[in-house]
Amino acid sequence: MTTILQKTGLALGLITGLAIAAPAVAEPVDYAFDPSHSQLVFHYNHFGYSTTWGMYSGFDGAIVFDAEAPAESSVEVSFPVDSMITGWDERLAHFMSPDFFGGEGKDMTVTFKSTSIEVTGDNTALITGDLTLNGITKPVVLDTTLTNDQPNPMTNAPALGFYATTTLLRSDFGVELYAPMVSDEVQVEISLEAAAAAE
Repeated sequence: MTTILQKTGLALGLITGLAIAAPAVAEPVDYAFDPSHSQLVFHYNHFGYSTTWGMYSGFDGAIVFDAEAPAESSVEVSFPVDSMITGWDERLAHFMSPDFFGGEGKDMTVTFKSTSIEVTGDNTALITGDLTLNGITKPVVLDTTLTNDQPNPMTNAPALGFYATTTLLRSDFGVELYAPMVSDEVQVEISLEAAAAAE
């Protein structure tokens, strides 16, 4: 009897020890965008003369980041199209007119929601998602680089940084006026920071 009890105790001890020694599997972490350090910049060619730029800043969004399985991560963002910054009031007014994004009954919200992530390197991935713009939803692929994955030195809280690019055809979203003289292709660059969401 003693021998059986001793062996049983030894087995339980080994199991417990192995459980303690086994490395913990990291759980996915929720991150919220830092609106003060998240920008989307776009540019397009104007009649072959110049490159015209615009920007969105201060938008909010959320990332679920799985460091152990990055392909299982996700990202979601939304912002009003009329928060666009163009540097020229008349241009912004034209963009928000019925010629482009404005007009009665128009959906003035831009959203992006990831649908899949293809990891392409140690810190790179192709993020595919549904972009809704001007009330039209189309798949878009973001060529993305993880620029930082360390605690923020100011707060010591977990933080992430990303840089992403894509090319959109504005005609896909019903804003093709003046194309192709004003380029149909719009180049998009995104730089953002995100901090671990408060529990």
